[in-house]
Amino acid sequence: MRLSIVLAGLLLILPWASQSTASEYVDIREWEVPWSESRPRDPFVEPSGRVWFVGQRGHYVANLDPESGEFERFDLEAGTGPHNLIVVGDGDDVIVWYAGNRNSHIGRLDPKTGEIQKFPMPIEKARDPHTLVLDSAGDIWFTVQGGNFVGRLATHSGEISLIEVPTRDARPYGIKLNSKNEPWVVEFGSNKLLRINRDKRTVEEIELPNPDSRPRRMAITSDDTVWYVDYALGRLGRYSPEDKLFKEWDLPSGAASRPYGMAVDREDRIWLVETGVSPNRFIGFDTASEEFFSGTDVPSGGGTIRHMYYHEPSGEIWFGTDTNYVGRAKVH
Repeated sequence: MRLSIVLAGLLLILPWASQSTASEYVDIREWEVPWSESRPRDPFVEPSGRVWFVGQRGHYVANLDPESGEFERFDLEAGTGPHNLIVVGDGDDVIVWYAGNRNSHIGRLDPKTGEIQKFPMPIEKARDPHTLVLDSAGDIWFTVQGGNFVGRLATHSGEISLIEVPTRDARPYGIKLNSKNEPWVVEFGSNKLLRINRDKRTVEEIELPNPDSRPRRMAITSDDTVWYVDYALGRLGRYSPEDKLFKEWDLPSGAASRPYGMAVDREDRIWLVETGVSPNRFIGFDTASEEFFSGTDVPSGGGTIRHMYYHEPSGEIWFGTDTNYVGRAKVH
C-alpha cells in the first residue's frame, strides 16, 4: 500500500542550555511523522534530497520531501519490524534495502512498482538482521544483533553469507566501512570492536580499555581512525588501527548521557546524541582540537535518537526520534 500525505507542523531550533563549555549550537528542524507512535528511524537521503526512513513499530518504509512536507508510505508485512535501510539510485530509479529485524530477512523495495523481494537469513539463529552498510561493489554488509553474526548479502546473486562472532552474546550492533572497504563493528553486548577480513571472512576482536564499556554506534574518519560511543559509561572513544591505541573523552552530560546516534561530517568532526538526558542533546566534537564545541537541545525532546545519516552535499545530518519526528541538523 502506498500513501501520500502533507504535514505542515514543524519544530525549529532551541539553544542548548547546559553547564558545558560547548556553547555553539546548530540549526535543527523536525517534521512530525503522520503515523503515530510508529518509531520513525534510520533515515537515508537520496541525491535529489528525498529522505527515506523506516517505521519500526509501524512496519513501513516511507519518505519525506523536505521542501513540500509531503510523506509517502509503503506498507510492509505485519511483524516485519524494519530496523534500518539504505538507498541506491535516485528519483524514479531508487531501490530501498531494509532490515526485516523481526522476521529474519533483508528486503528490496522498488518504490516505482511497490514490489518487495525478500532475502531470508540462511539459518534460523540469524533471526534479527540489524544495521546495513553498502560497499563499493554494491554488496550489503550487516549486523545480526541477537543471532551474533556479521553478514554479507551479494546483491547481484541474492546469496547471504554469515560470520559468527567469537564472543558469546556480543550483540554486534553499529557497522561502518573504512576507505579500504573493510567492515568494522561494535559489540554492544561486550567491550569490543570487530574488524572483518572481507576476503578470508574472519574477524579480529579488539578489547576496549574498560571492561564495563558498551559501544553502541561508530564512525570512521577519513584517516580510517575508528570512533565509537560508549553507551554504558557516557564516553566518546577513539581507536587507531595503525598504532593500536585508544583515547576516550567523558561526554558533557557525564556517565548518564547514554550516547547513541552518531555521524561524522566532511571536516572529520564527530556528531552524536546524548539520549540519557531530556531533551536529547545533539553534540559536536572537533577531532583536530579534541574538544566538544557544540551542543543543541532536540526540539521535540527526541526520546531516543538511535541512528543518524550525514548528507555531505547539504551539510546536514538526518535522524529519526522516538517522539515520532524526522529531523535534520544543519552542521555546515
